[in-house]
Amino acid sequence: MLLALSFPRFGHPAFSWIALTPLLLALGRGSPGRAFALGLTTGVVYFTGTLYWITRVMVVYGGLQTWVAVLVNGLLIAYLALFPALFALVVRRTTATFGPRALLASPLVWVATELGRTHLFSGFPWVLLGYSQAGVLPVAQLASLFGVYGVSALVAGVSACLAAVVVGDPAQRGPSGYAFSPAPPKSGGHLWAFSARCAPLLVAVGLVAVVAGWGTRRIGNGELTRAGARVRIGLVQGNVDQAEKWNPARAAAIFQNYLGMTRQAIAQGAEFVLWPESSIPFHFEEDRVQAEQVRALAREARVPILVGSDEIDRGVPARYYNSAFLVRPDGTDAGVYRKMHLVPFGEYVPLKRVLFFAAPLVEAVSDFSAGDSAVVLPVDGHLVSTAICYEIVYPELVRRFVVAGSELLTTITNDAWFGSTSAPYQHFAQASMRAVENGRYLVRAANTGISGVVDPYGRILAESGIFEPAVLVSDARFLQGSTFYTRTGDAIAYMSVVATLAMLIAGRRPDA
Repeated sequence: MLLALSFPRFGHPAFSWIALTPLLLALGRGSPGRAFALGLTTGVVYFTGTLYWITRVMVVYGGLQTWVAVLVNGLLIAYLALFPALFALVVRRTTATFGPRALLASPLVWVATELGRTHLFSGFPWVLLGYSQAGVLPVAQLASLFGVYGVSALVAGVSACLAAVVVGDPAQRGPSGYAFSPAPPKSGGHLWAFSARCAPLLVAVGLVAVVAGWGTRRIGNGELTRAGARVRIGLVQGNVDQAEKWNPARAAAIFQNYLGMTRQAIAQGAEFVLWPESSIPFHFEEDRVQAEQVRALAREARVPILVGSDEIDRGVPARYYNSAFLVRPDGTDAGVYRKMHLVPFGEYVPLKRVLFFAAPLVEAVSDFSAGDSAVVLPVDGHLVSTAICYEIVYPELVRRFVVAGSELLTTITNDAWFGSTSAPYQHFAQASMRAVENGRYLVRAANTGISGVVDPYGRILAESGIFEPAVLVSDARFLQGSTFYTRTGDAIAYMSVVATLAMLIAGRRPDA
């Protein structure tokens, strides 16, 4: 429950610092099977509390009956819960081998399982523990060094140190398998022993204080907000209901509304305008008459326009892509980016044959193909990248864009599917972490919100509400430097995997 309450919209980041402590304490007794069950239960509650909104999406837009949608979402949650279960199993094994002191290594195990969740079977890295601190800016600056996994390790480390303090002296075994020592008598020797017992927590608190102090100083320095060339961004949030999006009777009005809002953004000084994901109610490269209106507006205002549109490759067989097209100020095509990470149960259905009972969902979901290149697009002599929808929660993908030369991170999305749930708030918070990691401004255009501009320190410069039309115009900058994270990637996560494997191997030795 504490894990679920660590994220928006209903949670608070403070819960995350103690969220793993109850589980770590509960792992001190019982069999490996019990540990696995405890971790699985933790995962089920964690992901049910943060991904409950997927059921609504499948009922409203997938045509499923409620009980079937609950079942399908339950299968996804059960799969994701395997990662906390694996975490619990490994921690139980290492503490049984090395004693309670092995609790201090549990943050590495947690990060290793988060990395697995990010990559296995295309991955689903939603609500990684480090994302809970996206709004706690002094702490979030750690992501510029070690990415979101580094923040996860720090947060999990406090829980682990607190558990180690509660466990106490390994020589005093309680019924749990750990030692829960009584409060020490008021004597010098015992006071010293108590201080030594609390040392891990004191170190953890000190480390958090150092990180927060360094992060505060980094933000206060503000060097990145003075570097690079300034660009005035225009974000157009059309607020088109998902049920009307592909209604032929509404297509013309939707399109004209976007053109009108774009003119409004340009009138406010926008030098680069972004439309949301799949914002055009036609195929941009196929409907030349409609597309020409976008090109004409770009030529008239001498402003580049980024538009989200579905794309058809009419080869054999034909392929469909979720794409972003960039129109130059002279109205010509600057390039196209095809979405690489597709949304399961949104843009494709995994295991179609197994999920035969979800036939309406299979029929309702478009069968998109994934792009295969991290394309960066030219804007006024600079390079920009575009992550489409939930691609923005993949740290390594966005880092690839920056390594390829992206000077400005853009993301376009359609969060209308989510309704007034926690999902839009979670999505926006996770997107903001990419700005900190890579030292880049991030601009986000969303169909129904949240649209916004985030600076390289994670500060929100402009933000819209959800389910309201909005035109946001705000300054950003093209930046070329690189953070330590951009240069080294998710090294801390891979090191955590190596360390976890090393502990398991060492635990097999007779003298361990």
